[in-house]
Amino acid sequence: MTTTTTTPPIAPAPTSALNASRTLATAARVLRQLRHDPRSIALMILVPCVMLFLLRYVFDGSPQTFDNIGASLLGIFPLITMFLVTSIATLRERTSGTLERLLAMPLGKGDLIAGYALAFGTLAIIQSVLATALALWGLGLDVTGSPWLLLLVALLDALLGTALGLFVSAFAASEFQAVQFMPAVIFPQLLLCGLFTPRDNMHPVLEAISDVLPMSYAVDGMNEVLRHTDMTAAFVRDTLIVAGCALLVLGLGAATLRRRTQ
Repeated sequence: MTTTTTTPPIAPAPTSALNASRTLATAARVLRQLRHDPRSIALMILVPCVMLFLLRYVFDGSPQTFDNIGASLLGIFPLITMFLVTSIATLRERTSGTLERLLAMPLGKGDLIAGYALAFGTLAIIQSVLATALALWGLGLDVTGSPWLLLLVALLDALLGTALGLFVSAFAASEFQAVQFMPAVIFPQLLLCGLFTPRDNMHPVLEAISDVLPMSYAVDGMNEVLRHTDMTAAFVRDTLIVAGCALLVLGLGAATLRRRTQ
């Protein structure tokens, strides 16, 4: 008697290495979807400009105040808006079943996260250019350093917001929960970043916490451009930390990405 053993079909192994074509295809798909969502585009691109405009005329009687905090907020506003839009958009992909269908194809989590980061990063570039141009030449923000360095920090901050949004979307079960992550992730950084008072004036425990928060280095980088004509060693350190945090959070986002919401 001959016994026939049937071997179950082997599912295709998930791809681990990043693939440029898959990443670009994902980014193109996200941009096509965003093109049909004008409200999200307006939130990402126009809201930071509107907030800077309002801030300038809130301090209309004290232009020096706007010069002191405008550069810092030029980095904070893009970070917040990119965090909100990215977290909600990614969660919407999961709740609609799009992520599950995409990950059933030869598309790795790294490709997916990199594609999203590339798509939203493209909008972050537009957002940062418009906000920086408005602050410097439309609202008269007075900075000592190069406008290009200011733009660089604003762009890195927007990319950091994108990375944080992709990361926290893995832990939210609804769009409302994604918004709820903002007080937990963004507000503590906003309070401890040195915007309201120098970090070395804080309680030692809070100062130590602020030393590990990326927004602190974003604000420090902006302040370096505000006060120095040349690129300083502190500026290089701050921008590298912000960029490193963005890459680290993107890696964590790829590791924690789930196909669907439980």
